[in-house]
Amino acid sequence: MSYGIIFGGNSTHSMEIFKIQKRVIRIITKSSSRASCCQLFKQLEILPLQSQYIFSTSLFVIKNKNLFATNQNFHTINTRYNSDLHLPTCNLTLYQRGVYFSGIKLFNHLPQTLKCLSVDIKAFKLALLRFLKQHYFYSVEEYLQLKTD
Repeated sequence: MSYGIIFGGNSTHSMEIFKIQKRVIRIITKSSSRASCCQLFKQLEILPLQSQYIFSTSLFVIKNKNLFATNQNFHTINTRYNSDLHLPTCNLTLYQRGVYFSGIKLFNHLPQTLKCLSVDIKAFKLALLRFLKQHYFYSVEEYLQLKTD
C-alpha cells in the first residue's frame, strides 16, 4: 500500500482507501464493523494511511535534500526557523497538494529532535517511525495541529 503513496496519499480519494484499510484491519482482528480502529492499529503496529504518507513524504525530503532550499538561503536574519526548508509562495491547489510543497510543510512540522537526525537516514527513519507509532495520525491536518516543540 505504500508504493507511490507520496503521489496519491494527499489526494481526494485517500479517504476511500483509508476506509478500506480500516475495514481490512477489522477483518484481520475479527472486530465488529463499528469498532474503533485506533487501538487496532496500535495493537497490530500498523500505520494508518495518512501516517504512512507523512513517513514516506518525509523520507523523500531527506533523501532529496538537494532539491530544497532552507530559509537561511533567502534571508540573513538568524531566526528560530532559519534551518527549516523554505516554503515557496503559490496559489494553485494542485501545486500545494504536490510532493514538493507538502513535503516541505510536513518536514518543517517535525519536532526539532527529528530534524537534527536528518543527516543520518537510518536513525531518522527509526525515530520518525517511533514518533508516528506514538501518535497514529488519521489525517494530515491532525498532524499539522500537533504542537511539536
